[in-house]
Amino acid sequence: MTKPTAHVTLVPAIEEASVKPANGAVPVVGIGASAGGLDPICEFLAAVPPASGFAYAIVQHLDPLHKALLPELLQRVTRMPVHETEDGMPVEADHVYVIPPNRDLSFDGENFAVLPASGVRGHRFPIDSFFKALAARSRERAVAIVFSGMGADGTAGLTAVREAGGLTMAQLPSSARFDPMPVNAIGAQVVDIVAQPGEMAAHLSEWWNSHDAGLPVPVDSQRDALQQLFQLLLKQTGANFSDYKLSTMLRRIDRRMKLRQCATLSDYVAFLRENPPEIDLLFKELLIGVTNFFRDPKVWDYLMTAALPQLLEAHPEGAAFKAWVPACSTGEEAYSLAIAFNEVLKKLRPAAQYTLQIFATDLDDDAIHRARQGVFGAGIADDVSAEQLRRYFMPAEKGGYRIRKDVRNTIIFARQNVISDPPFTKLDILCCRNLLIYFTAKLQEQLIPLFHYALKTGGLLMLGSADTPGHFNELFVPMAGAARIYRRLDASIHRVAHYFPTRVSTVSVPQASEPHHPFMNGNLQTQVEQLLLKKHAPAAVLLNAHGDILYIHGRTGAYLEPAAGKANWNIHAMAREGLRHELADLLKRAAQSEGMIALRGLIQRDSAGKPSEALDLTAEALPESGPLAGTLMVTFATVPLPPEKRRNRSNNPHVLELEQQLAQARLEIQAVRDEMQASREELKSANEELQSTNEELQSTNEELTTSKEEMQSLNEELYTVNAELQSKVDDLSLVNGDMKNLLNSTDVATIFLDSSLRIRRFTDRTTQIFKLIPGDVHRPLSDIVNDLEYPGLQDDAQEVLRTLVFCERQIPTRSGGWYTVRIMPYRTVENVIDGVVVTFINITESKLLEQQLRSMQKGSE
Repeated sequence: MTKPTAHVTLVPAIEEASVKPANGAVPVVGIGASAGGLDPICEFLAAVPPASGFAYAIVQHLDPLHKALLPELLQRVTRMPVHETEDGMPVEADHVYVIPPNRDLSFDGENFAVLPASGVRGHRFPIDSFFKALAARSRERAVAIVFSGMGADGTAGLTAVREAGGLTMAQLPSSARFDPMPVNAIGAQVVDIVAQPGEMAAHLSEWWNSHDAGLPVPVDSQRDALQQLFQLLLKQTGANFSDYKLSTMLRRIDRRMKLRQCATLSDYVAFLRENPPEIDLLFKELLIGVTNFFRDPKVWDYLMTAALPQLLEAHPEGAAFKAWVPACSTGEEAYSLAIAFNEVLKKLRPAAQYTLQIFATDLDDDAIHRARQGVFGAGIADDVSAEQLRRYFMPAEKGGYRIRKDVRNTIIFARQNVISDPPFTKLDILCCRNLLIYFTAKLQEQLIPLFHYALKTGGLLMLGSADTPGHFNELFVPMAGAARIYRRLDASIHRVAHYFPTRVSTVSVPQASEPHHPFMNGNLQTQVEQLLLKKHAPAAVLLNAHGDILYIHGRTGAYLEPAAGKANWNIHAMAREGLRHELADLLKRAAQSEGMIALRGLIQRDSAGKPSEALDLTAEALPESGPLAGTLMVTFATVPLPPEKRRNRSNNPHVLELEQQLAQARLEIQAVRDEMQASREELKSANEELQSTNEELQSTNEELTTSKEEMQSLNEELYTVNAELQSKVDDLSLVNGDMKNLLNSTDVATIFLDSSLRIRRFTDRTTQIFKLIPGDVHRPLSDIVNDLEYPGLQDDAQEVLRTLVFCERQIPTRSGGWYTVRIMPYRTVENVIDGVVVTFINITESKLLEQQLRSMQKGSE
């Protein structure tokens, strides 16, 4: 093996980091590399101080049949001891450990575990395996680095380390001799730092110096900063994280703070304001994209063996099913559902036709884009059976697998916020697994009725291992023997309306859980204010620009009531008789003005038509700069009926006529409003259909793009083949010219005949014997007039073809000349007889000399 070519130095490039392991556990830096990885490993280790406090474990793709020389080569560039790892070897700080050939590396407590290699040669992923073990051991203290190499080994491992809260780094692709490994990791968006190998030690030291096992300062002391952070996220990404669990959010915010060297939350908020791209990075950090194929196999086994067959049995004549997979991440869950459905159909072989349309949504545009591609790494072989891989996947161009086209066409991917965007409806299956655990209890109580609304009666709700429908027993019932699979029950419209969420995307800092005390729980001022609001604040509703109710405060039953039929939370449909027209006019004026618009003393009448009470209405469009931008607040307040209004209604006929006309106009306006509401619902449905069609067109466009790329690749291959063939043609032309000049230079008449004695080629000298022109090629030689007195030429040629023995004769010409005619077999380069070669050598002068000699001999006698 040659020596490393990288120019390295033993002088430390950074100051020694002070690492104090927690609980005696030595922090481990995992390094993965393959082809071209020796140079960057040497460059990295040369920059690491000998007393850094870390242990360094190197996993490289090695030849399983030869002893590795890597430890000897690395020892030349570092003062730390370098070992080939042995089973049970303890993890020590400031040591370098190299994986043995044909082995996997893991941990057994605080010792290394050397395991037999998993998988067959060419399909092993030792880097992924070690990084996953490292993430499980060290959690947020794990560090994983990927250097040069082919393939995608290491990407899944980096994902595990990043999800655990550790640090992930990758070599700058332009500096790698083989860049697929770092490029795949960077493309999967699981890399925190991309840098040159020699710079990574400094980044590692900075990260560790800011590392703290605890969370940031208590929320109560920096609540304003946290609210500002959520507001920045809402403004730039449109996502509201205030309803996510506080502990989860703080842990992931803390991770970004450490990477950006921010000591306090206020410092990090200031950094976000100055660096908008960091907001996108934080957004992706807060989205927990943990997924894989057939996660929790027992749930999927029950779905395929019991739940789906029951669903099919309920529709014996066939059906078109719909499913929704919210928070689908990169698509594994959605594709798992499609595969499971196809597996059940294949097993049952129903006579009827069944189809499944899956809507898969997520907040992360990049994750949706990757899901649409349908390309996954080779590591999915651990979760998908070999038969399913063969049946539903194809090999991808750059390694890994691509989902089959017909499976891909059953899924529509789209960006959607399950918290605030409208849900898909009339569903047969809703698969929301391991999402609710990241939300607060309040938000969970809003989403479960939302799922009930989205599903058909008898539809299936699939939840994660840690998710439950809570106390909503009248909405869902668990299936017998199922693990987190529930069937939708019918519920009264009033119960569903009571549960159905009325919310708006506002930013508020969630309260950290605190111990419960029977007295003086929490802030006294807050409790008093809440009590006053409940008793003395007027009833109010918060509306969006279309009049849909987002939030209800107080008792509004005297003014609003649910409309009959399909649940409709629009205030124009819910307003009681006598309020609709005035309320519509009030909302219109409030939307067009900046201040508060009031309507005082609106008379309400009882069933007999007599005045019963007066009502004050106010409407105000909330400021655009605030958290409730684009909404309107409407209040209802009952006031005493004015004395003059207690008089009996006027008996004036003109007044009565006007009142009748007014009532008629109101009826007509209400009819128009109802029609507009119906049209709006139809437009909403049409918009959903158009969105679905748009997704299908995008999918088709992606497939056409893929086909275009394949055609371009094929065109490049054909261009290469054409260039090679053109080179061969040029060579043959050159050889043909040389042969022609050679034959002509010999001044020997030659004819090449095929096995049927047709002319294949002839030299210029032959035209003096045979009356040949270029157009005579491929004509029988017997058709050509010649000057020879040689009637047996054809027979001799046939004899040579039969016996393969050459023939030579001296033949006179009619003009008095003589030729030696030699007939020989024509052999191809494969030594196959494919005709004859006839040569004509002019011996006229020799014959004349011979005749003269004979005449002289006769004269002397």
